[in-house]
Amino acid sequence: MARDERLAAAYPSLARTAAGLATPQIREAGTLGGNLLQRNRCPYFRSPAFTCHQKGGTSCPARDGIGLHATVIESGPCIAPHPSSLAMALLGYEAQVEVHGRGLVPVGELYSDDPARDHLLGPGEVLVAVELPPPLPGERGAYKRAIGRAEAEWPLAEATARVVVEDGAIVFATVAVGGVARTPLRLPEVEEALVGGESLERAADLAARRCAPGGPAAYKAALLTGTVLEVLERCTAD
Repeated sequence: MARDERLAAAYPSLARTAAGLATPQIREAGTLGGNLLQRNRCPYFRSPAFTCHQKGGTSCPARDGIGLHATVIESGPCIAPHPSSLAMALLGYEAQVEVHGRGLVPVGELYSDDPARDHLLGPGEVLVAVELPPPLPGERGAYKRAIGRAEAEWPLAEATARVVVEDGAIVFATVAVGGVARTPLRLPEVEEALVGGESLERAADLAARRCAPGGPAAYKAALLTGTVLEVLERCTAD
């Protein structure tokens, strides 16, 4: 996906997101379906020394522990962010996934805020394909991830954007973010502001309004705003 010239020409945000993942060796071994359906990376969930909501417990040890990668947009008791960058990019492209026995469903319907689940496929259900709508004439796309080192690092916050610009004005926009919530998210308030003629700065500021004050990842509110602003600047640059 990262190397395919046809994909990069038609769906640049998706190709750039794929190119930003992990290392070339991991990308070569991974699959799109595996990325969409992976388990989250919370160290407390993965450690046998702790119980948490994801294991059927009644507490979230991350709230009082190491929370560098925690959610800043909270929607439930678990604060482990969703791990799939490609899900975020596909959400921005309004993609659908084909599930054996269920047909096509919007990619967003794979996920919920259920603290015990990273996706909603049931036993025996298999994700077999991803379907993308045709790109819009003249659309542009960009991707940005904020990470703690130069490359091959999990995102602290990330964003994709698609826009269509006519006569210097944005007439269509989708903005999706990851690394900040239990599911990948679209930001319709940012999209509406862009199409409504707001500046990139004012539109990006709206992203932080969803963020909860305080908490172990409170720093992500400002980081999310900056990440959204940079992806919008990349997307609209001449």
